[in-house]
Amino acid sequence: MKKLRKASSILLCLMMSASVLAACGGSSGSEGSTAAGGGSSAEGVKKEGFPIVEEQITLKVMSQDAGMADWSTMPVLQEMEKLSNIKLEYQLSPFDSFATKKNLVFASGDLPDFFYAADLKPAEQVTYGTQGVLVPLEGYIDGGYAPNIKKALDENPDVRKSFTTPDGHMYALPFIDPTAVWYRGPVWYNGKFLEALNAEEPKTTEELYTYLKRIKEEDPNGNGKQDEIPLSSVKLDDIRMFFFGFWGMYNEDIYSDKDGKVHYPFQEESYKSYLTFMNRLWEEELLDHETFSQTDEQKKAKGKNNQIGLFSDYHPYFTLGGEPNSDHPLMTPVASEIEGSPVYGKHPGMAANGTFAITSENQHPEATMRWIDYLYSYEGNTLFEQGPEDLLWKYTDKENKVKEWLPVPGGGDREEYRGTITPNFGMLTPGIKIPELYNGLRGEFDEWIDQQNEEKLVPIGKAPFPNVYLTNEQQSEASALRSDLDSYVKQMEAKFITGQEPLSKWDSYVAQVKKMGGDRLIELYQEAYDTWNANQ
Repeated sequence: MKKLRKASSILLCLMMSASVLAACGGSSGSEGSTAAGGGSSAEGVKKEGFPIVEEQITLKVMSQDAGMADWSTMPVLQEMEKLSNIKLEYQLSPFDSFATKKNLVFASGDLPDFFYAADLKPAEQVTYGTQGVLVPLEGYIDGGYAPNIKKALDENPDVRKSFTTPDGHMYALPFIDPTAVWYRGPVWYNGKFLEALNAEEPKTTEELYTYLKRIKEEDPNGNGKQDEIPLSSVKLDDIRMFFFGFWGMYNEDIYSDKDGKVHYPFQEESYKSYLTFMNRLWEEELLDHETFSQTDEQKKAKGKNNQIGLFSDYHPYFTLGGEPNSDHPLMTPVASEIEGSPVYGKHPGMAANGTFAITSENQHPEATMRWIDYLYSYEGNTLFEQGPEDLLWKYTDKENKVKEWLPVPGGGDREEYRGTITPNFGMLTPGIKIPELYNGLRGEFDEWIDQQNEEKLVPIGKAPFPNVYLTNEQQSEASALRSDLDSYVKQMEAKFITGQEPLSKWDSYVAQVKKMGGDRLIELYQEAYDTWNANQ
């Protein structure tokens, strides 16, 4: 297919952006109530229309930051302040340090008024809901302060169920996308290499090995050097879940199979088969030997130098460069010796972790709910995803919500420019995917992506695990087990693959995982899953 407009390619990223108990003495958030630790009523807060408050208030927000621009200068946030009459103070951390900073904030008690794009794991919701740090949201939602969110939850009852803790409270909100397929960027072939080698896409792990070996030995980039890198990764975090599917595993963490049996894959024979294959690739230099040390930018530099044959990214041209096109096919998961393979861990249609939460420091929870509710509307979705009207886009048929892209101010890449005007860039933020948002903006590349998904991933896809909350006691035990267990299996993965630890020691490794609580972890999640499933 001929090369296509770059503008159209941005949409899937936008579409992607592309898994507790009540506060002691806290409010459920009903109308006119007092938020836990807050002491403020709903006086002066409008339930509809703008501004949200007549007298300006200031809220402190903590979020991740892509580092594209100063948030106080972003047109989207400036426009939102004008609409709402709510001024924000920003407490921001880069992606790679946000989790650490978030933990420090919780530990110190120096809390923001609300968290945005917070990646709040179920364990954090349980822990800090129990402690009274996070405020229950359902009373504000059902009490009239979040009509768009209420509508989304009413239309998607599984979302409300999956974000309601065992005591009946919601402490965080997800991003909702019932049509989602990817958890993260899938794996792509360099189409130029396929063509140069006159190769068909592999269907089995053995065919994949043979193809990667050909890349190394047969100079598909045609420069007369053996500089090709058959498979490149960044610490395996970008490809692990996708590759797990070759051996019948749905997730790189706890998952339930088609029969409802819960698995912790790192102690199972399927995982050993994965390690054996990856070690084989490493030993024969088919897996990039800088995998465990390089950054994503370094990987992309190799891609743009036409050295990489197989890689993960949201779109292939993000790594290989050039314009959006259909020259580089999405990888079809390959079958192994494991019965029932391949499988694909499909996105469940909502964020596994919470993207928004209100803390006990917030004196204006009703106004805060009105603020975040706007992002679940068509208008708010448009503002935060595409920017103000007439900046990057304009209506061609406003009645039917049809738009077209405008030239990027000053030229350059549209997606990079978008990152300077809105905080909704490169991270999962609160909101809901509204199909009408993209009327007129989707192009041939977007249609090709949809076709690739439907053909290659959807037929073998399954959401790995519902957004199940453990009870407080279960969560405490699971967190204690995982504090050491998760780091141990991650370290051992690298050692097994690079040969620092021979796979002949697999049995002793499994014995150590079980000793550290692998079997008990499965029991805890099986109990929680069975309870969740019984309430279906």
